[in-house]
Amino acid sequence: MSRSPSAQSSRAGLTLRVVREAAELAALSADWADLYARSSAATPFQSFGWLRSWWRVYGTPGRLRVFLAHRGGRLVAAAPFRLEYRSGCRALTPVGGAQSDFTDIVVDDSEGDAGLGELRAALLTQPGWDVIDLPEVRPGAAAGRLAELWAGRTWTLPASTCLQLPGRPVDEVLAGLSTRRARRLRSALRKLDALDVSAVSVGPDQVERAMTELLRLHALQWANRPINAQHTQPRFMDHLVRAARAMVADGHAALTEYRIRGRLLASDFVVVGKDFVGGYLYGVHPELRAEVDVLTMLLRQNLGIAHRLGKPVLSMLRGDEPYKAKWECLAVANRRVLLGHGVRASGYAATAGMRRATRDLLRRRCPRLAERVATWR
Repeated sequence: MSRSPSAQSSRAGLTLRVVREAAELAALSADWADLYARSSAATPFQSFGWLRSWWRVYGTPGRLRVFLAHRGGRLVAAAPFRLEYRSGCRALTPVGGAQSDFTDIVVDDSEGDAGLGELRAALLTQPGWDVIDLPEVRPGAAAGRLAELWAGRTWTLPASTCLQLPGRPVDEVLAGLSTRRARRLRSALRKLDALDVSAVSVGPDQVERAMTELLRLHALQWANRPINAQHTQPRFMDHLVRAARAMVADGHAALTEYRIRGRLLASDFVVVGKDFVGGYLYGVHPELRAEVDVLTMLLRQNLGIAHRLGKPVLSMLRGDEPYKAKWECLAVANRRVLLGHGVRASGYAATAGMRRATRDLLRRRCPRLAERVATWR
């Protein structure tokens, strides 16, 4: 890989290099996988399969900015960003964009605060940017710790809420619910059993077919209702097929198909993190949706996956929709973290805060309109 003098700096044993070309990113597969394995905070949305697929489909040539930190020739930190121009600022935003439920950097656990401090100092020496904008930082993320050590201005705004359950078999989860709700959910499970719904895992060689079917079912599921516009775009399918193929092979995701008498009626794609399994996207035929409690069907299967893999949490990822309340989930809030690098960052943060306040006001006073706006965006 080429290294220009302006794209690298060295400070206290840590060397920072900036990757700007897609070909350079593609060559990082082995090193990235090794670093990912050493980073307990990293999520599947920071896995190489997800990031490379996203950049190939959504990336803009010339805007890639992946900061790589090496110590003694070993990759110890990676910050995958793209350069955007927003609100009069040069903003570094995560590769993975709005399609990622968690945004973060990837840091070797052995680096600790000292390594993060060196990374912070090295990032601040890099020219060409005013603010780092991380829109979905989960509790315990490396980016959150970096913000605590940041030498410049930082701002934190509310972001999405994620609902989660303990990663235990469904019977154990039901035992912890109120008696009335547990009784209703057990009734829903008996109805599923009576229909003899079979759940089959999809292997890497079948991912392209299975993901195509999932998105077909997803479109049917939302027929005549407002659907997330990006889910209907061909490039979204392209991204998911590419990402899922790599992630299923690497153990970072799982695809499940649900059939009745051999007929495919539902598909579900989950991501597999270090400490959670997360439900990302599913598709259900309207006929099955009219017959059964779909959420209960999916959660039973995904709780089983989490338990089998030893993951302590099953997350529903972003969204606290009312229909999920029957499971008495724990609500966990993401944060939007802004790291400043110059005087323009304050204006950027102020604009972001005003937009967030406007969305919150709209959500309180006109919830249906807010939902339509969010779907359109």
